[in-house]
Amino acid sequence: MSGILFHKYGGEDLDSYYPIRPECQADVPKVRFKARAGKTLSARRWHAAFSEDGHLDIAKVLRRIQRGGIHPSIKGLVWEFLLGCYDPNSTFEERNQIRQQRSDSKFLLCYFFSFFTEHRGLISYTNHFRQQYAAWKTECQNIVPIIGSGKFITAAIVTDDGQSLQDSNRDSLDQGWHVDGTISDKKVLQWMLGLHQIGLDVVRTDRSLVFYESETNQAKLWDVLAIYSWVDNDIGYVQGMNDICSPMIVLLENEADAFWCFEHTMRRLRENFRTNTGMIGVQSQLSTLSQIIRTIDPKLHQHLEDLDGGEYLFAFRMLMVLFRREFSFVDALYLWELMWAMEYNPNIFSLYESNSSTSDGRQVNDKQLKQCGKFERKNVKTGQPDKTSALSVFLVASVLETKNKKLLREAKGLDDVVKVSLSLLSLQMHSSSAGINLQQ
Repeated sequence: MSGILFHKYGGEDLDSYYPIRPECQADVPKVRFKARAGKTLSARRWHAAFSEDGHLDIAKVLRRIQRGGIHPSIKGLVWEFLLGCYDPNSTFEERNQIRQQRSDSKFLLCYFFSFFTEHRGLISYTNHFRQQYAAWKTECQNIVPIIGSGKFITAAIVTDDGQSLQDSNRDSLDQGWHVDGTISDKKVLQWMLGLHQIGLDVVRTDRSLVFYESETNQAKLWDVLAIYSWVDNDIGYVQGMNDICSPMIVLLENEADAFWCFEHTMRRLRENFRTNTGMIGVQSQLSTLSQIIRTIDPKLHQHLEDLDGGEYLFAFRMLMVLFRREFSFVDALYLWELMWAMEYNPNIFSLYESNSSTSDGRQVNDKQLKQCGKFERKNVKTGQPDKTSALSVFLVASVLETKNKKLLREAKGLDDVVKVSLSLLSLQMHSSSAGINLQQ
């Protein structure tokens, strides 16, 4: 990748970065995003945005991303900042120390001193002890040794009452894991019961990509998801997390870096995957979407209700996994980084490190306001940091409103609504700032 001449990438085939298996070419969505010289954030402009000691001019980077996305050769590196893994005001040395802490096994015992907070379930850090990926991975390996072996599980390994299935599961025996006795620990049992489902989903994840022809790469995805589900035992693993995690595995070679990028993404999306007594986690966003359309276009809202779509469940998958299954791999990643850039708050790193969940932590001064993404800047100015008002919700609302006449005229069922909406969104997101009208 690094050998690409960036001043020539205007006509570059971005599929070459994420090659598709020949037999799948006809089945994958067409790629619409094209890197645009002078607009897309290139490697040259990315490196030029750093000072000599490593401070990042995040405002300059955000402007570039909002104009034309990120070039694939640097996408993973930029995402780590967009998602709050690193503070743009940190130095190269400080980031190297954080990276070492997050992956170095010498911090193995730190997990005894970290905990999951009751409020929102965010991973809590202290100044003296960090819950590190290597520590979690070692802890999980001690229970299921196949983790980290380059292989993964697709068959159940334990019964609901904690009895090992290894004697009857030839797959498990061949993979070399073992469990002694009956599993009585509730957390351990709950986690182990879900491991094979993660494996089944891994096999289905982005299977059109050449990258996932490798069992090693599939196992890497399984490892990260399995360890995350161990850490977040409140929600655990839910189908769809594989779609969110997969790009991190593809973009970031280091497994610990991929994990932290995924973990920070889940801080934004975690509640989407919560299910409680008949309520789906993304329900609050669907409710917000309904309120928006009811307010700006009552006639369209009534039409959707007549089609039995008044609860807006047709947008469930779009919002839950951020359009991953509606677009090509390249286009979905472009849409993600565009939204993250527009939602960016310069305090995101300190918020995550201090585990603050209050709106006070999002307040910025005049200088910091210039470092906010366009959407976040508007929210800060109006004092509306509500997480249910995610940009993805307004993106869907914008599409529905723009195509209201077509929807009223042609939509005879919810499938038609989805088809018309995605057709416009696919075209709209490649114009400046995704063509989103934030004045509504």
